[in-house]
Amino acid sequence: MKKTTLSLFFLIAVLYSAGVVAQTDVRPPTQYRTVKVDGLDIFYREAGDKDKPLIVLLHGFPSSSQMYRDLMSDLANDFHLIAPDYPGFGNSSAPSVQDFDYTFDHLATIVAHFIEALGLTKYSLYMQDYGGPIGFRIATQRPQAIQALIVQNANAYMEGIGEAIGPLLNYSKNPNPQTESAARSILTLESTKWQYLDGAEEPARIDPDSYAIDQFYLDRKGNDAIQLSLFRDYKNNLTLYDKWHSYLRKYQPPVLIISGKNDKIFVSAGAAPFKKDVPTARIQLLNGGHFVLAEKHREAAQLIRDFLR
Repeated sequence: MKKTTLSLFFLIAVLYSAGVVAQTDVRPPTQYRTVKVDGLDIFYREAGDKDKPLIVLLHGFPSSSQMYRDLMSDLANDFHLIAPDYPGFGNSSAPSVQDFDYTFDHLATIVAHFIEALGLTKYSLYMQDYGGPIGFRIATQRPQAIQALIVQNANAYMEGIGEAIGPLLNYSKNPNPQTESAARSILTLESTKWQYLDGAEEPARIDPDSYAIDQFYLDRKGNDAIQLSLFRDYKNNLTLYDKWHSYLRKYQPPVLIISGKNDKIFVSAGAAPFKKDVPTARIQLLNGGHFVLAEKHREAAQLIRDFLR
């Protein structure tokens, strides 16, 4: 009996390697690269076939392109995927605040120059958290390059502003020792862990490495000054909302919203207003929190496939 079983196993293995048996879960590997952009080393992850539709994935705070590692694996058979780390985040250069102007305008410029450096001309943008204000700046500047927008816990409407972002906005609008102290609490491990676990359908499915990696980068010497600089600049994102709405109304890009519906930072009420400007926008809220991909990346991948097809 044992000999028969081993022979059958060997036969299946041979047929599999020969392509006779379908290889249903063979995914292109992710590559890890760095490119010079405006004198900085910009790290990025790349997966999939360059001849397939391109998605540029823009990460949020306090994360990096690592937040997309599972989603990129899920989608690598169907798309070309590129996810950069912004200056001051992940594995990209992190010059001091004395040597680099940490504003959302400047981050968007670096990402735009990164896209140019790689020779990318047509792409969909996937935007989470900080990826929203960076991605919408790029979309309004290069509308002809945008094939679609995928919004996941990013915001473009006042209806989407949740109470949990209050300390950041208070500091942005009125920097002083009291508001800075409250804003600094956002940089702690407790806050980072909360962003991943709060609102999750099954917190036990959230890999603790996710928030541990994010916190490692947050805790680097000088990184608090970088993050506080971006916090102070955040109010300027809100003033651009009308400009982003005008872009949406004029160009009508395909829009898919797959936010975690239990997010307290950018609340689910911020999804419906997209339909005022893009009536065809698809809204499919997932049962999760701010970092819903940590738990629902497979569900998100299927929604993206269906949408972009």
